[in-house]
Amino acid sequence: MIEYGASAALVAGVGSSHLAYRRGRSFVADDPRAAEAKPSQYALFVGLCASLPAAGFLLAALLFDGSLIAWILQRRIPAEMLQGEPPSLVFGRIAAIAAGGQVFGEVSAQEQALADRLVQLQIWAERVIALATFALALAGGGLALRVVRPRLRARQHSEAILRGLLFLCAAIATIITIAIVAALTGEAVRFFTMVAPHEFFFGLSWAPDSGLEQGARDLQFGLVPVLLGSLLITLIAMAVAVPVGILSAIYMSEFAPQRVRAVAKPVLEILAGVPTVVYGFFAAILVAPVVADLGQVLGFDTSHQSALAAGVVMGVMIIPFVSSLSDDAFDAVPQRLRDGAYTLGATQGETILKVVLPAASPGLLSAIVLAVSRALGETMIVVMAAGLYANLTFNPLQGVTTITVQITTALTGDQPFDSPFTLSAFSLALTLFVLTFALNFLGLQVLKRYQEDYE
Repeated sequence: MIEYGASAALVAGVGSSHLAYRRGRSFVADDPRAAEAKPSQYALFVGLCASLPAAGFLLAALLFDGSLIAWILQRRIPAEMLQGEPPSLVFGRIAAIAAGGQVFGEVSAQEQALADRLVQLQIWAERVIALATFALALAGGGLALRVVRPRLRARQHSEAILRGLLFLCAAIATIITIAIVAALTGEAVRFFTMVAPHEFFFGLSWAPDSGLEQGARDLQFGLVPVLLGSLLITLIAMAVAVPVGILSAIYMSEFAPQRVRAVAKPVLEILAGVPTVVYGFFAAILVAPVVADLGQVLGFDTSHQSALAAGVVMGVMIIPFVSSLSDDAFDAVPQRLRDGAYTLGATQGETILKVVLPAASPGLLSAIVLAVSRALGETMIVVMAAGLYANLTFNPLQGVTTITVQITTALTGDQPFDSPFTLSAFSLALTLFVLTFALNFLGLQVLKRYQEDYE
């Protein structure tokens, strides 16, 4: 039903734009000097007035109609059905019954009646949303058509609407970022009321499930081994991805013929589209055993799950990312710089080393910073190839864990949400956010400095 309303609103917007276009053509035909805009600009203005209010209402309705229906239905749940449980939990069971899913135990008549009522509310909500979307599109297009006159500065009004839309998008992105930080900070503060901050930031042992039977005071929430594992795997990944990615970008940008570039570039892009779980299987099944066997042959104490295996595969995964961004950085270097170096007698290698690389260094730095952020946020490869247990070591042949893995572990268990183990995920997430933010801020400062030197 909602799809029909959105389609009807789209038809209304297109139809009103077409009418505005025809009216604009008539203005131009009557007196070209009197028209303040082109016919297409009149059409754009009317189309924006018709589509934006309808699209905004449809988006808001889709976001909040489920919450409104849940609030209405939870108020109608009889007290005898609650039995001390929160209404949201009972409503979840009713929603599962309404969706036709599997529920535990027999479904009572009251539950079935509420489930049927939920289905009816959802149907009526879809109808109201569809009709209201269509009505808003018609009203917006009709009102805009009424103000279309030869002296209407449609282009300026359209640009003002688009500027407002862009500002709204930027404001939404900023608000979402602030909300994420606020949510992480609030839950992290709750965690630090249970675990002392110095124990978290300077502790040398991470074993959050070691004292669940004794109580929260016996749990060990030391960040150092988890952070050390994240940095170790990231360094190994960067040692693989950065040289290979930049060198491949140099080859494709400076040496490769067009036919080779046409084949190599898409192949690298295909690697970027491979799911991380595939790389995780590759690391666990092939790379990790090879690393373990090779370490034993050389006489090293090697674990079957190692940071080296996870870091190498993660580096392979990031190679297309670094290569693509580096290739764009090399392409952005003006050809006149190369020509000037050749004119002074420099060889192609000297030109690349002394002209192209320094000029492209801001873009290369951006690629490296983004690649580091990507490596810090990777989870699946580490779970499958490096392990789940924190190990205070910088030995790449031993198993380690990372911040993202521990966040996943803390949020997927069956422990209560207000337990220190679960809340530790928010403190870890806040630490990772601050770390990546500081890294990106430092990269931007260095990038700004080099941009001033080479512009």
